[in-house]
Amino acid sequence: MTRIAVQPALFVWARQRARMDEAALAVRFPRLPDWESGETHPTLRQLEQYAQATHAPLGYFFLPAPPQEVVPIPDFRTMGQGLPRLSADLLDVIYTCQTRQAWYRDEAVVHGETPLPFVGSTTLATPAADAAQLIRQTLGFSVEARRECPTWAEALRLFIAQAEQAGVMVMVSGVVVNNTRHLDPQEFRGFALADALAPLVFINGADSKAAQMFTLAHELAHLWLGQTALSDAAMVEASNHATESWCNRVAAELLVPQTEFRAALQRDEALDVALQRLARHFKVSTLVLLRRMLDVGWLDRSAFWAAYRAEEARLKALTQRNAGGGDFYRTTVARVSKRFAQTLVASTLEGRTLYRDAFRMLGIAKPSTFNELGRTLGFPS
Repeated sequence: MTRIAVQPALFVWARQRARMDEAALAVRFPRLPDWESGETHPTLRQLEQYAQATHAPLGYFFLPAPPQEVVPIPDFRTMGQGLPRLSADLLDVIYTCQTRQAWYRDEAVVHGETPLPFVGSTTLATPAADAAQLIRQTLGFSVEARRECPTWAEALRLFIAQAEQAGVMVMVSGVVVNNTRHLDPQEFRGFALADALAPLVFINGADSKAAQMFTLAHELAHLWLGQTALSDAAMVEASNHATESWCNRVAAELLVPQTEFRAALQRDEALDVALQRLARHFKVSTLVLLRRMLDVGWLDRSAFWAAYRAEEARLKALTQRNAGGGDFYRTTVARVSKRFAQTLVASTLEGRTLYRDAFRMLGIAKPSTFNELGRTLGFPS
């Protein structure tokens, strides 16, 4: 039986890139330790199966050494860069979103759409409060409107809908396309793909709802700068990047305007009572409120960190208890953006886009699924 000579380091590279445990992979590939040590080599069929399991291009295994892959967009992360390798999941999500954006841009050009004036309308010299006000005005995103939402999760849905209405495709997913490969919030929280005709924000749906609200605000700030970026969007850590620090300040000001926040604080109020009251008032996560308390000096840094870690653990446990499935079609729309899905379905039904291409970009496989998705979006049967 013919064996394929593969550099041992390539097996390690593929495993680390896929974020897969060696012991777990060895269950399926018992000779993996021998392949990684170079003691033996796989057959072509085994190599094909290993490439598929690790989501690695088969051709890469014929290289003399692991490829030096880089993020295809500007990378402003701090936490994800400490991981051993760039993950296949992150790369695939970025490439998928770039494909969707390119398609949408072409469609916008065909229809003669005009560039969106807010993309690139600010600079780092723009005060954060001014930038937040510009975003707020464009989206109609106000504390008053959010206060009418029953929960801050509903406020997040409103926030997404307002961004989409303004022209931004907002894609929220915790998996790669529609499969079982789950994204890791420790690697990235979101990214923005700036374009005057097709601005796009991707939010890691595996992250907490609290973090998603802040990520959306942060990535919108990148669009107002006219800047494509991969981000941590961490609401608690100071960034070494001037751009990320600016986007964090804009996001915080957008979600919780400092002047209004100061006026709402009550000095002798217990912290847990204050958090619940302010969460109802501003309709944002209690984590965002804790960050604002630090910003305005209501909490010192040690008190902030103690409260933040306790609240983060509480919300994580609450999220796990409430985790569950949802409507497939509504979930699919959320993953690809309602604006994108509506445009793509209309283009496909009108014959401008092949069904094959639409299925690929939507992450579906059956005509019946496509038809039902169209009905969900309001298209006639």
